[in-house]
Amino acid sequence: MRLFVLLYAVLSANAATIPQRPLSSGNSGTPLPLLIWHGLGDRYDREGIKEVKELAEKANPGTFVYPVRLSEDGSADQRATFVGNVNEQVEYVCKDLASHPILSTAPAINALGFSQGGQFLRAYVERCNNPPVASLVTFGAQHNGIAEFQACKDGDWLCNGWEGILKGQTWTNFVQTTLVPAQYFRNPDDLENYLEYSNFLADINNERTKKNATYVENMKKLEKFVMYVFKNETTVVPKWSGWFDEFNLTSAKRTKLQDRTLYKEDWLGLRWLDERGRLVFKETEGRHMTLTDKLLMDTFTEYFSKRVDVLVAKESLDL
Repeated sequence: MRLFVLLYAVLSANAATIPQRPLSSGNSGTPLPLLIWHGLGDRYDREGIKEVKELAEKANPGTFVYPVRLSEDGSADQRATFVGNVNEQVEYVCKDLASHPILSTAPAINALGFSQGGQFLRAYVERCNNPPVASLVTFGAQHNGIAEFQACKDGDWLCNGWEGILKGQTWTNFVQTTLVPAQYFRNPDDLENYLEYSNFLADINNERTKKNATYVENMKKLEKFVMYVFKNETTVVPKWSGWFDEFNLTSAKRTKLQDRTLYKEDWLGLRWLDERGRLVFKETEGRHMTLTDKLLMDTFTEYFSKRVDVLVAKESLDL
């Protein structure tokens, strides 16, 4: 695949100061690169992702778009959405982006997460953030986890093959380090097991007694954190997880983010972002991942239009 490599040249004498330079918000300059992390059962090279890429380029001409992949083989990338250790997957992406010939030279990037890709991108921000994310937008993410596992589609042999193990042995070490959805399972009626055995979500949500200050500081670097939930969501249970709200399926009690200890004690920097107008809650029509061209174009123009003043050279490379 042939791509145009954008070689970002430093306007300052000191290249190390790039991340601290103010970014231009005018129409001059180059759009920040855009990172896309797809959801469960999807793959980076699927036609739908290519269409999103084209829309992003149309909304902000000159945007370099990079779909996250855990393998260059699309089938393997798809399998990794269901089977794998999420901590290792995030670490892999961190190394991939830090060494990428385009992304590693950018002063900042934007990030778009679909479904579980939303909380995985947030983990990237918290744990490495190199290159740093300016605006993070998530659609139908499970930021506060899921209390029910998604039903398998007919004919999905991979999903059906693991479904029984997933539901019956959620807190075993094998399931927590092997089956991806289990690693963001969170039932408010079973927080004791969750806090003790969760391989991924309990950590990136900073819910355990010992807090990770780096997670908070990296989240505070976001210029915007935009969270979309779908009005007719049935796939993600509870749908309010996309806003970090707590919802107890037994009592049907919903506790909004602002009323949770996670917010009040600012375990993730969300209150800090909210107080500065950087935390955005959005609801959109349709079921899970109902994404219209208009919705995406509006999102791209509103949150990903920032440009940075750099010198741009184009060189053809085989990647």
